[in-house]
Amino acid sequence: MRNIMVCGVATVLAVSAAVAADDTLNMQDETARINYSLGYQIGGDFKRQGVKMDAQAVVKGIEDALAGSQPLISQAEMHTMLTELKRKVVEEQQVQQRQVEAEVVKADAQFVEEFRKNKAVKVTASGLIYKILEPGKGRAPAASDTVTVNYRGTLSNGNEFDSSYKRGSAATFPLTGVIKGWTEGLQLIKEGGKIQLVIPPALAYGDRGPLAHRTLIFDVELLAIGTAGKAGAGGEGQH
Repeated sequence: MRNIMVCGVATVLAVSAAVAADDTLNMQDETARINYSLGYQIGGDFKRQGVKMDAQAVVKGIEDALAGSQPLISQAEMHTMLTELKRKVVEEQQVQQRQVEAEVVKADAQFVEEFRKNKAVKVTASGLIYKILEPGKGRAPAASDTVTVNYRGTLSNGNEFDSSYKRGSAATFPLTGVIKGWTEGLQLIKEGGKIQLVIPPALAYGDRGPLAHRTLIFDVELLAIGTAGKAGAGGEGQH
């Protein structure tokens, strides 16, 4: 959320340059076009935040400020009102965010419930849910190994958020440098094997980052163990 005070300053800059005495804008003028764009964006931001705006009052405030006139409301009262407005906006956004997170948790739980109905699905003591698609041959990696993989990561709604296939390049990384679900899950197959991992938040990103509180689904193909090479997304701590 943009800071309310910053929005207020931006609004002054936008509207003061855009509003003419006869309410006519010269949209061929670059300054007018820029300021109109700023004003439109700011108005949209306030609308999305549920903040009511009186355009006439906004313009009056701008005019008085530019003219150096005595404000119709004391500076102390304005500060108090804007601070309270910011508090209410933040509070409402927090409520909305909690509602979204609750819906996400519910959707993830439903996915897990359906996924676990498959007889081939297993769950480890840590809570990692997995299905081995191909066991592979040779040896399984140890936690201390470096691995090269191809993978696709999705959310429970099917939305893809990462894919080495899409990048056209396999990822190479140490198993100690990725999320716990990957470290544990890749030790369950051998070279050439394929596994589907359903990783709960505690074994993924927990409450950190854009994938916080999400159950993540990965289809992973273990290409090689101990292969040196350029690290892909997995080597950069994305998994």
